[in-house]
Amino acid sequence: MKILVIRYKKTRGVPEGGEKASELNRHVLSEIAGEGNVDTYFIHDEAHRRSMREYAEGVLYMPFGYYFGLTPKRVSEIVSRAKGYDVVFVDRSVFGIIAKKLKETGFKGRVICFFHNVERIYFAAKYANRMNPLRWLVVPCANRNDRWSCRHADRTIALSQRDDDELFRLYGRHADQLIPIAFVDRYKRDTYPAGLTDKQPLCTFLGSYFPANVEGIEWFVRNVLPKVDIRMQIVGKGMERVKEADWMRPGIEVLSNVPDLEPLFENSDIMVLPIFKGSGMKVKTCESLMYGKNIIGTPEAWSGYNLDYAEAGACCLTAEEFTAAINDFCQHPRPRFNEYSRKVFTEQYSADCMVDKFRAVLEE
Repeated sequence: MKILVIRYKKTRGVPEGGEKASELNRHVLSEIAGEGNVDTYFIHDEAHRRSMREYAEGVLYMPFGYYFGLTPKRVSEIVSRAKGYDVVFVDRSVFGIIAKKLKETGFKGRVICFFHNVERIYFAAKYANRMNPLRWLVVPCANRNDRWSCRHADRTIALSQRDDDELFRLYGRHADQLIPIAFVDRYKRDTYPAGLTDKQPLCTFLGSYFPANVEGIEWFVRNVLPKVDIRMQIVGKGMERVKEADWMRPGIEVLSNVPDLEPLFENSDIMVLPIFKGSGMKVKTCESLMYGKNIIGTPEAWSGYNLDYAEAGACCLTAEEFTAAINDFCQHPRPRFNEYSRKVFTEQYSADCMVDKFRAVLEE
């Protein structure tokens, strides 16, 4: 079986959450079909500086359903190249136009589309300001591509039941398979860190500079931080931009573009994930489970995960709930390494758990 994977971005440096999920997808496909039978076509390469012409083309073609980076010429190239493959795996529904063109031109293989989010909902949250002209380009484009993915793909994959329900509500099609966020297990150890959480715990927020992340951490700093005795850390790609925000407080450590997150996870007492908007599943939650962390998050941060919130940490919505959960850690220290979180990851969200699910989609 020969598989062509269509991916968004060839990342140079620290990958964002979506690209980590894309890398997992390719890894599992290679496990099934063999590394030599899986090729990747990247829409973007971060090593290539885009020209003004490319930016102009991106704006020009977006109203016609070509998400930024795609043009009619590039889609034609992909369609031509696909003739040598049994499966085209479109790794983002925002490229649904590729599935559409493949089917319209008589592609004989199977087209599989992976929904990282319901992209219409994701981009509506990303460009929440209705005065932003990009909103009126990007959201309709994402909507078209979600619809084309549902209409033209032979098989569709969604992350969670929530996304599946939204896809059916918006486009009248259920996903053929639900495959949650997962990671290749990078934290296998004979022994794990010992010790209890500090009475003044180090609380870490992990997330790139993205509107829902910035809004969430701002809300936390304004409404929760004054009521708890903690050390605070903000970690994420591009997050150096929050240093100048009017809501920042003295003593908050901000780390941006960190190449190796493992020491940060090990040193953190609690991962705090105050996320209130979004679609799909949060990659930062899965990564925190992998490292065996205590996690205090909102229902949005936990969306799609099947576990006991109290064992992993807490599920909180209001400032009062966050305050109470953090104060409970301060008053009753518990192991910094949460064995339950780690167990949930290994049994439900590691790459090994996804092979049979992907194989079922490929072989149906």
